[in-house]
Amino acid sequence: MDARDLATFEAVARLGGMSRAARELNTVQSNVTQRVRRLESILGVALFERSRSGARLTPAGQRLMPYAARIDALLDEAGRAARDDGAPRGTLTVGSLETTAALRLAPLLASYARAHPGVDLVLRTGTTAEMVERVLGRELEGAFVCGPVVHPQLVSAPAFEEELALLSAPMALSVTAALQQPDLRLVVLRAGCSYRQRLEEVLAHRGIVGLRRLEFGTLEAILGAVAAGLGVTLLPRTLIGPAWRGARIRAHRLKPSEALVQTVFVRRRDMLPSSALLAFQSHVTKQRPR
Repeated sequence: MDARDLATFEAVARLGGMSRAARELNTVQSNVTQRVRRLESILGVALFERSRSGARLTPAGQRLMPYAARIDALLDEAGRAARDDGAPRGTLTVGSLETTAALRLAPLLASYARAHPGVDLVLRTGTTAEMVERVLGRELEGAFVCGPVVHPQLVSAPAFEEELALLSAPMALSVTAALQQPDLRLVVLRAGCSYRQRLEEVLAHRGIVGLRRLEFGTLEAILGAVAAGLGVTLLPRTLIGPAWRGARIRAHRLKPSEALVQTVFVRRRDMLPSSALLAFQSHVTKQRPR
């Protein structure tokens, strides 16, 4: 198999058509069609079902797709590794929990950018599950996620420690009062959020299970819902700034075994870290609070 044939196949599968793949690959449709047919001939199976609306993967094509995507990513990594002369430069794409980005990363990213002006830094945010999946899929060079993370394809390093607090409307004067609200609901981010999982574990240890959930897409929306008395949530205590503390929201301390969590930085074990990533990790280690 030719790597260019696999790259063409991957583009057709991802974009859903020969003509769309040709535009992305900056070639003519006949070249795309020829490469796909050659690959099908070599493998002895049909990879696409063609129709007027485009091209859809056959079962054989679906089985081939993950390998084509991995080979494309490996070729891209190989090129970057060959060009990496030890000086941090080029694009560095990392991920982070939204809370970590809000609490910790702004000054670190600013000082890193000043120290390494040749690096174009890209930050993606999401849940722990989303960030881990993107690191495994080679979409990110690394990501800040809630630890511990145990995975054979990942290595992790400690980054920050957070103290979580149970957040409620201000009229609840204690954890007990907050959890005894009538029609108690959990105000959380989407599934895959590590703090959401921790909240459910904290409540389960207190015998509280099966609560309804209210899902929101942003931290600001979650805080607003909690302040309005719609339910409780679990977030880093330091996230609650002066505008929210006291009159608008109440942060209840939990025992250390429930409250303390470590944020770790994960990357693929088999992916050679770029000079930009190594400089970033070193910068975070030197600048993080002790």
